[in-house]
Formats: sequence, structure tokens, C-alpha cells
Amino acid sequence: MSKLTREEKIEIFERRKMGETISSLTKAFNIRESNIKYLIALIKKHGYNILREDKNRVYSKDFKLQAINRILINHESINSVAIDIGLTSSGILDNWLSKFKENGYNVVEKKKGRKPKSMTKLKKNDKEIKRNFEATAPNQKWFTDVTEFNLRGEKLYLSPILDAYGRYIVSYDISRSANLEQINHMLNLAFKENESYENLIFHSDQGWQYQHSSYQKRLKEKKITQSMSRKGNSLDNGLMECFFGLLKSEMFYEQEEKYKTLEELKEAIEDYIYYYNNKRIKEKLKGLTPASYRSQSLLVS
Repeated sequence: MSKLTREEKIEIFERRKMGETISSLTKAFNIRESNIKYLIALIKKHGYNILREDKNRVYSKDFKLQAINRILINHESINSVAIDIGLTSSGILDNWLSKFKENGYNVVEKKKGRKPKSMTKLKKNDKEIKRNFEATAPNQKWFTDVTEFNLRGEKLYLSPILDAYGRYIVSYDISRSANLEQINHMLNLAFKENESYENLIFHSDQGWQYQHSSYQKRLKEKKITQSMSRKGNSLDNGLMECFFGLLKSEMFYEQEEKYKTLEELKEAIEDYIYYYNNKRIKEKLKGLTPASYRSQSLLVS
């Protein structure tokens, strides 16, 4: 769509308004039907001024994150969000999402080649979250993933468990290696804090750690139902993606220079998670912190 001139875009809109079919416009201007529909919706919402040349427009980090959150958390489509915020192409937002993932929000690479014997085969009937991120009580839905912090070539890996109820961080581990030991330590801390796991669904991507027989055995022993994202669908684990984005935007990105060592960075991550759980008030939680919201529910039950 970017190859069209401003005048051509206006002509498309006017011809469509006069009743010309989408199919006819597709042939006349040699562009895809989806692009024509997007263009028409964009002009309807914002008028012709939206077609101004803005190739050099710079979008703030917060602006991008808010748009991404609408997709990950509110389940809005890329097209609807892109049109609403006035992007001349949905590809711009699609690119933001790609970079969101590339920049360390889902960095555990899937192993290629033959699957080790310790890896169990995924069952087709595994229960899935299916992007339903809401919960009515603690310990109904947990989410986990691993993200990477790259500090001048040295790396730390954060592996947390997030409860969908109140978005509370149940437990976490920070390590220099993204390995099974890290996952086990995270589970140990979570199981130490909680006793009841009846009807708990534990969601992750298809990372090798979560397909490992020892990991799946531990969940089975606690009668926890395992759920995994569909292959190549990072949005299926949207709550974790969103938390990683929030954390990094508030304490890491454009602040790397203030951390002299990995130990300083580790302490900063720990401090942030404490702040996030215990001091960061959320309007959606009736003005409570995730920890207070969780405690209130546990007291009632």
C-alpha cells in the first residue's frame, strides 16, 4: 500500500464510496484486497490527513508497548489496533510485535534435530489456555517462560511463574544459564509457597525445558494440568510476554549503563519484582497491588 501515492489512495476511497467493488479496485490498482479494506477503514476513522507523509515519524517506547498490550492482553486484532492508532500500515505494528519477541521476551531457542529420550512427545489432547488469560481465584492459571538480559555480552536469564489472578509473580529464578536446574528451583519455590493445585493449569511455550520428562513428572505429581502454546504462536503466552515487556521497559532498556556487573543487574531485577508484587498499584485490581489482591482472595476463601 505504501507504493500508492496520496492521490491514488484518495481516489480508491472515493471510488469505493461511490459503490465500486473491492474486487474492481484490487484489479485497477494492482494491490491486495486486504490492503484496500485497511486503507478505507483508516480514512473513515481519521480522514485524509492520515495520509500525510510521515516516514520519519518516531513512536515512543510507551506508545508501542500500549499498542502491543492491546493485542496481547485485550485480544484485539493487529488491524483494529493499527487502524485505531492511525498507522498507515498494519505491517508497522506487526514489526513492533516481531521486535518485541526478538529483544529477549521469548529467547529460549528450541533445539533442532532429534528429540532426546528425556523429552516426552506432545499429546494432541493437551488442555490449552487458548489465550483466555482471566482467572477468578489464585492458582487457577499459571504462566511461565524464560527471558534473557544481555549486559554488554554477559547474560542473565529470568524464569518466573505468573498467576493470572492479579498478575502476581508466584516465584522466579535468575541464573546465568537457561537450564533445567533453573526451572526446578523456580518450581521448588512455587510449591513451597502454595499447597493446593486442584484444577490448576500451568501454561508455557514449547521450550525444551517444558517438554522434559522430569518437569512433566513434577507437574503430574501435583495433579497440575500442563498447557503449551501452539508452535510459533508467542501470543498464546501473552501474559508472560507482557510482563517481560513491562519489566524491561521500566528497569532495563536505555538504563543498561547504570549496571556495572551482572550481580547489580540481578539485584535490580529482584527489587523490581518485589516492587511489582507489593507496591505497584493497578486500577484493574481495584487500586490494590498484585500481592494485596491475591491475599484478599485467599483470606475470603
